[in-house]
Amino acid sequence: MAKEELLEFDGTVTEVLPDGNFRVVLDNEHEILAYAAGKMKKNRIRTIVGDRVVVEMSPYDLERGRINFRHKTGGPTPPVGSGQRRPPPGRRR
Repeated sequence: MAKEELLEFDGTVTEVLPDGNFRVVLDNEHEILAYAAGKMKKNRIRTIVGDRVVVEMSPYDLERGRINFRHKTGGPTPPVGSGQRRPPPGRRR
């Protein structure tokens, strides 16, 4: 028996929910609940409100989906830290 084809839609994240779930509004104005795919968790890809994403959905349940791609935004990302490295613990000068 063949595996069913997945449907892919573009959308925008409107709400971040607990446990890696997101509320996504698709381009056709349909609102769904989606979760981050395993490769996004593995590679620590952060998804925030306003991000454009690609969602895979099963043809059997059109209320839930899996986010498998986050489009890059146009602006540069701000640096995370102060830029200075701390010495390893236990080593003093």
